Amino acid sequence: MTLLQEYQEPDTLEGRLHDADAVTTGLMAEIVGTVCRRFPPLRSTGKTARIARLIESEAWTDAALALIDLELPQWQVRRIAYDEGEWHCALSRQRELPDWLDQAIEARHADLPLAILAAFVEARHATAPSNRTSVPPTPSRANLGCEPVCCDNFA
Repeated sequence: MTLLQEYQEPDTLEGRLHDADAVTTGLMAEIVGTVCRRFPPLRSTGKTARIARLIESEAWTDAALALIDLELPQWQVRRIAYDEGEWHCALSRQRELPDWLDQAIEARHADLPLAILAAFVEARHATAPSNRTSVPPTPSRANLGCEPVCCDNFA
């Protein structure tokens, strides 16, 4: 990773995850509130009740893995490794592909749950629906100062 890739804005969720020393209930609540779409605040299903119990008991690693299972069912943990004082977590859509073909999302942190949560937030942002359409917008006719005219000679 380059130095530019390692720098995170401190006022973003990614920056707070990068700067945190450990997971707290407040940080987990912020992740659930801002990133999670399938975690219903009022109605609890089996999976969401389990995640709530894991958060309540401060089982951060299990809660992070359960959030990935609930929010990103098409993503799987490709690799969790500890190297030189940091945990590396890679999430992938196609785990069976070789590393050089896979487009995995990777994150690292000194704390294992924070590494998993950082990869989860990045994967969630990567799968977020885009506001842009596939076709660029055309200018409306009301704003044109003149009428377009065909000048081709079809004779």
